[in-house]
Amino acid sequence: MSILVKSLESALDASDDRARLAPAKINLALHVKGRRADGYHDLETVSVFADYGDVVSVQRLDRDASPTLSIDGPFAGGLTDGNGAHDNLVVRAARAIAERARGAPTAALSLTKRLPVAAGLGGGSSDAAATLHLLNRLWKLRLKTDHLAAIGAQLGADVPMCVHGRPVIATGIGEVIRPVGLPALPIVLAFPGGGLPTASVFAALDDDARDGLPDLPPSLSSVLDVVFWLRKTRNDLARPAAAVSSLAGAAAKALHRDPDCLFARMSGSGTSAFGIFVELRHAERAADRIKSSHPDWWVIATMTGASPA
Repeated sequence: MSILVKSLESALDASDDRARLAPAKINLALHVKGRRADGYHDLETVSVFADYGDVVSVQRLDRDASPTLSIDGPFAGGLTDGNGAHDNLVVRAARAIAERARGAPTAALSLTKRLPVAAGLGGGSSDAAATLHLLNRLWKLRLKTDHLAAIGAQLGADVPMCVHGRPVIATGIGEVIRPVGLPALPIVLAFPGGGLPTASVFAALDDDARDGLPDLPPSLSSVLDVVFWLRKTRNDLARPAAAVSSLAGAAAKALHRDPDCLFARMSGSGTSAFGIFVELRHAERAADRIKSSHPDWWVIATMTGASPA
């Protein structure tokens, strides 16, 4: 049976001010325009966030201690140190925001790792963003979202968009954020294994110049509107990911073959893929079918968050 999460509330008690969901980030489209002089790549990407992800929580606040981290959950073993890696993005985020919080206590943090590691779902970046939001609230720093995103940019290119945590278009290396209006999307996420480090996929990408995202229509108010527009877009990391791993295209192909799937694509640098469906019940059926055919895969049916009204 596939995992099914229908809402944020079912994943995490919204009244718990000591825990925060770190949602999966899905790159609906990812255009890599070319390599910059500094070695980074100019991107244009549309990202949305699922109602499912890791959970970051605070166990206690200490006055005179460095930030600590304990890790559990089904994918804890994919991280370097199950007892709390000192270089984990959660700890680095805690240290970064602590520099803005003179006199604030440090934190004993816990990460429940429910997203596969190096799967193209932005798990580490989302964990860092959740940590920034959580400690900003607990320490009563009252930092605005843009300020937290600026702190997050020091940790990784994907962290600012995860700080925003709503449908966005990100440009530059991912740090320039523009909100975009999108509806909630019923989706299936599938991970066949074989996590790919982002750096290895970019290393396999050629340096050709490419065009950016096509212009957005005046309105993307329905699932079909989104699908029609996405058919004009690409994920430029799909081909180099396939050159690095034979699993890179497997999930997207399985989703594409499902009779209820409207659109399927690899997310981020892979090997996870997403499929879009008209309704959640269609996504649920597809997730069950894919899990039945591939019992060793990680598969969930869920929703993405809509843009604020």
